[in-house]
Amino acid sequence: MQRAERLLDMIQSLRRRRRPVTAETLASELDVSVRTVYRDIGALVRQGVPVRGEAGIGYVLDAGFDLPPLMLSPDEIEAVLVGMRWLSDRADPTLARAAEDVVSKIAAVLPAHLRPVLLDGALFAASYPGDLPVDRVDIAAVRAAIRNGRKLSIEYSDESGQATQRMIWPIGMTFYERVRVVIAWCELRQAFRHFRTDRITGLNALEERYPARRADLFRRWQKEEQQAREEWDRCKREGGGDVSADNRPDEAQLRMTAPSTSLARPEATSASAAG
Repeated sequence: MQRAERLLDMIQSLRRRRRPVTAETLASELDVSVRTVYRDIGALVRQGVPVRGEAGIGYVLDAGFDLPPLMLSPDEIEAVLVGMRWLSDRADPTLARAAEDVVSKIAAVLPAHLRPVLLDGALFAASYPGDLPVDRVDIAAVRAAIRNGRKLSIEYSDESGQATQRMIWPIGMTFYERVRVVIAWCELRQAFRHFRTDRITGLNALEERYPARRADLFRRWQKEEQQAREEWDRCKREGGGDVSADNRPDEAQLRMTAPSTSLARPEATSASAAG
């Protein structure tokens, strides 16, 4: 690997992390010695790259530093291509169109020798035409509520067809092969719940912000999910490894046995007003 290429890879490695990363980790990732990492960090600092830190503690790239959009490798271009092709078949119409726009914008700024990697790429994502559930509401409004930390009033129909009215605080969305799921705090259940977008039959986007930071709620949800997975693993171990569908505990059972932080309504934090 040429030194210039290695320096760019180091910048990218620092940029993708929010917390300090040690020289040992960088050396392992770049397949060089720790001494080389120290030399390269010094070279970046001398060239004006805002890297902070010190040996034995770690290094971090200050916010605001960026690389020109042309600094894409063929592997990175193919990663974008596959991701955008996957989204074009599985996202709501607005997001699918945005995925196509991303490809067009990247193609416009790529050098000529790299453009075929994107426009004539041979990597594809499997599609299932006619086999995907159809949403009955505008899911772009859900994504906007997630970004802006605002409440949603929804009408929801469960698997059995029972309809309920929910007030939710959407904090994320998961894209599966055939369905999309909204992650949210549900005021009715006073707990985190998952809502399939194709089962949302009515939606009203409110201007009211929910009284907690989305990032804090997301961390709480992650903690509960981890607890549920650990409880499920414990059930498998104690059950002698019988993991058939008939014996698998459902989510409600897991949440009854696993300690949960969502039993109390999330309270506002001092930073809630900022979203």
